[in-house]
Amino acid sequence: MEEAALKTIPQKGNETAQASLELLYHISRELATVLDLRTVLERVVYLSMQTTGAISGSIIVMDDSGRPVESAIIAGGEVHEQTTQRLQVTLEKGLAGWVVRNRQAALIPDTSQDERWMLQQYDLVEKTGPKSAVSAPLLVHDRLIGVMTLVHPQAGFFTPDHLALGQAIADQAGIAVLNARLYQESQRQARVMTALAESAGTITGSLNLEDVLDRILEQISQALSVEAVSLALIDPEQGELVVKAATGWARQDFINLRFRTGQGIAGWVGREGRGLVVPEVKSDPRHDAETEQRTGLDTRAIACAPLRYRGQVIGVLEAINPTNGRFDPDALLVLTGIGSLAGTAVRHAQLFERLQAAHQSYRELFDDSIDPILISDCDGKIVEANRQAVLASSYDKETLCTMTIHQLHAIDQEQVGEGFEELSSMKTFSYESRLRARLGRELPIQVYVRQIGIEGITHIQWILRDITERKNLDTMRDDLISMIYHDLRSPLANVVSSLDVLDSMLPGEEDPTLHSVLTIAQRSTERIQRLTNSLLDINRLEAGQSIASMQPADPTLLIAEAVELAMPSIENKGQRIEKDLRGELPLVNIDAEMIRRVITNLLENASKYTPQESQIRIGAQPAGDWLQVWVIDNGPGIPASEHERIFDKFTRLNSREKAKGLGLGLAYCRIAVQGHGGKIWVESEPGAGSKFSFTIPVIKDELLQT
Repeated sequence: MEEAALKTIPQKGNETAQASLELLYHISRELATVLDLRTVLERVVYLSMQTTGAISGSIIVMDDSGRPVESAIIAGGEVHEQTTQRLQVTLEKGLAGWVVRNRQAALIPDTSQDERWMLQQYDLVEKTGPKSAVSAPLLVHDRLIGVMTLVHPQAGFFTPDHLALGQAIADQAGIAVLNARLYQESQRQARVMTALAESAGTITGSLNLEDVLDRILEQISQALSVEAVSLALIDPEQGELVVKAATGWARQDFINLRFRTGQGIAGWVGREGRGLVVPEVKSDPRHDAETEQRTGLDTRAIACAPLRYRGQVIGVLEAINPTNGRFDPDALLVLTGIGSLAGTAVRHAQLFERLQAAHQSYRELFDDSIDPILISDCDGKIVEANRQAVLASSYDKETLCTMTIHQLHAIDQEQVGEGFEELSSMKTFSYESRLRARLGRELPIQVYVRQIGIEGITHIQWILRDITERKNLDTMRDDLISMIYHDLRSPLANVVSSLDVLDSMLPGEEDPTLHSVLTIAQRSTERIQRLTNSLLDINRLEAGQSIASMQPADPTLLIAEAVELAMPSIENKGQRIEKDLRGELPLVNIDAEMIRRVITNLLENASKYTPQESQIRIGAQPAGDWLQVWVIDNGPGIPASEHERIFDKFTRLNSREKAKGLGLGLAYCRIAVQGHGGKIWVESEPGAGSKFSFTIPVIKDELLQT
């Protein structure tokens, strides 16, 4: 240091101005090459003390929001450490605070007589007596960046000239301090960004959850140099924090330790979603001694930050006891940044773990299915087969994956389309076929086919259910029913003839009860005859035989006869029947007995499911070359998914109405109507009743003329 810089200020005239300019020049040159903020502050204080003769001095640097970020305090030739909390108190209550608030320099000739002076631990009045002090703000282009204070042990030592010089030094040092502060902030941000970049590359380098958690702890330990680190995740069902990973803790059973959200400092962070640094844990009201006891670690200082995924707090990171005794100013920024990175990495690892588990479950379900399952591409080439497919086809898996689905069974192209285009509707289609196994062996199968997506690529799933046993049972059942009803026809005809004879033999004046009983017996045998004939017609039409007795018939008369046959069932439930015959109905070309049974079955079916004392409607109208007939009930309705199945043999829907029957009535109706070239369908939805309709051919005019 040159001598001129160490002299106290001259007292008068041009010499004073020249000495001041030389002093400021040397101070400026002294600080120009220094960028370390702490070093700059200490040099400014030393130079100011040596220049003014002060025995102690301090400089406090603030950020743009007015919070203290760094300081240099020299007393008795020693540099004193000062916590941020103490600096804040100085700015609020001391002389420095007054200077900051008023943005002007201040001179105190006697500190014991000025209320702006706040006593420090090293300058108590009873030890050192009253002093003199001068303080000046550090301003750069009207931007307040700090405050400098100089103290002399002799009251009245400082004069207005010292005050002016102190302000000049502060103005000159302000630029150097600002540059150093900005450099420190840029260095700190660079360190933070470097730490976060390194953490990002390391943490996201794996999708294994356990590995990801270990990497997070390792990065926090390296970045913050702490004694212990832990990571806890929030259990959304229980609302608790569960420790999933930890290092440096005294107790080994710390993993899976649970504590309430809001309990302790970490629980507070999890609830509030804000990070914090607590330099003295024992004095913090949020400290939970019970949690500390459960961890087995003496917690002195803690940095805690939330673990976030898409803005939602999913856990908490804890860094405990920095090795150098206190956390760096950027510790919370680093921990918060790692928390954001870690939250994404943890959630991705969790999702990947679930995906792996789901994939494994699918593989197990796929391979352990009791049905053969094949996966093909959209051209039908087989790409995957489960164990049952291998067993059923007798081909090994490698061979199956060289084949197409067409080679294994005949595809119902009417349902799925020639190029499987119908499968794009995402519906599941079902049809019967035969599996062509190895060595020419075949077995009947029910095929369930649908389009699926695997890893974003469209595939087709084929489930081939072996229905050999069902086919055998169907054959046995059909043979048994056919045999039973063939054998019933002859004795039943005798019963009907006998009842007719008895009816003719009873005189009219006999007891009417006998006539009633006889009528019931006749109606019952007629129903048995209709059922027998229906079963025989079903077998005959299913065998491919055509309807032989097609004759012109009057549909109005046919409907009236069917209503009469169904009236006993309808009257027993107090129901009403309404006819809706629209216009003059044309003659139809039908087997009158078969169609009469169709209408009767529909009426009895409507009566069976319609509540008592309700209405049933029957109607008919011409529809081009066809006559459309319908029966409407007020029953519970039928789900759309069952509209086709109810016409299958032996099918009965689950219903609150405990209706009896074999499930053959509607099956007969469909076979009989289709045998006439017509069609039958149902329109219904649950809770809205049902409308059964069918069409039969009318006789054209030219046929009537012949």
